[in-house]
Amino acid sequence: MKQAALDAWVRKQEGLSCVTRQDLETLQLKKLNQLLKREKERGGFYGNLPFRLDSLEEVKELPFTTEEDLRREGNRMVLLSQSLIERVRTETTSGTTGTAKRIYYSEEDQNRTVSFFAAGLSELVHKGEKTMICMPFSGARGLGELISEAVCQLEATPVKAGIGRTYGELLDILEEEKPETFVGMPIPLLSLLRLKPKNSLQRALISADVCPKGIQKEIEMRLGSRLYPHYGSREMGLAGAVTCPAFQGMHLRENDILAEIVDQAGNPLPAGCWGELVITTLQAEAMPLIRYRTGDYTRFYAEPCPCGSVLHRLDQVSRMEQGQSLAELDEKLFSVSGVIDYQTTLTKKGILVEGYGTAPLEMPGISNWRGYPVEYRWRLVKKEDKLCYLGKRRIL
Repeated sequence: MKQAALDAWVRKQEGLSCVTRQDLETLQLKKLNQLLKREKERGGFYGNLPFRLDSLEEVKELPFTTEEDLRREGNRMVLLSQSLIERVRTETTSGTTGTAKRIYYSEEDQNRTVSFFAAGLSELVHKGEKTMICMPFSGARGLGELISEAVCQLEATPVKAGIGRTYGELLDILEEEKPETFVGMPIPLLSLLRLKPKNSLQRALISADVCPKGIQKEIEMRLGSRLYPHYGSREMGLAGAVTCPAFQGMHLRENDILAEIVDQAGNPLPAGCWGELVITTLQAEAMPLIRYRTGDYTRFYAEPCPCGSVLHRLDQVSRMEQGQSLAELDEKLFSVSGVIDYQTTLTKKGILVEGYGTAPLEMPGISNWRGYPVEYRWRLVKKEDKLCYLGKRRIL
């Protein structure tokens, strides 16, 4: 079986002819100690940590960094002057203080992300073809722009669909551009495939939200190929892990990221056990994070990957706090073939589900969900309708 393209990327990035697990861990320790030295010299947020460690085992003795730390002390985590910051990504949707969470990136941080994207996309994007990108295009070197750069590196053509377009506009893009590959979230892809069953799409990389098993199975059936899930977050530079041709988990970019799985008390867990993902961004130039608790729930696969890669693999990733996630409801409602999209709102009376489909819909017998009565309001989809969610699917 063909080895993951990410392994070749790691070898190229690090100037190595081959990579064993021991080589990788030696590299991680070297980069971690270089980072600790930078932090000590800078005297910022992590200035009180040890100057160096003798083994990766000692990492578990270091304190965690939390989302609240990012909000309160984020400026002290930046190791570059403002003149060297190329991009700042801001999130204000959660947290207890109301303070925005900002992640800073240098030009080199962004370049490395593009390089990783290109490695992951090389598994499915072919030279001379077109790739439809349904991700945010938010100005100079935003997420959509970075993906476009990666597609261009592969000598393919990016079709910049973005988010927020109507279904009519998206269907016109499909018809006029005839892209072979798709990059975006799973539900928008499923919606397009249901609205236009006969189209040019053959392969897809999905990211930015959970893809329930039933939805993944239908998308793969309609495409005639396996999906390539990707995992990333702002804190890890948007690019974290991607699927290989074995389709058994997502390989981590471990030359740049030291990852751990811990239980709720923060105790390290062995491969195969589910827990919270903790990351140390070894290669981040502008704003490295040490033992950051992501709030994401996953596990490492215990057995080796059939592709032969030495890189750890993540299983499906979801949020630790599942209270607002729609993954469970998506699995049930999208089992009805005519559903195109819907949104949910928590009201004084219960859960209101409002959506549209291609025909009059008969819902599965879900009259109560998580203790709330459920009310449905459905109508036929129109060309001027838009996706109900432009980001992660949550109860409003």
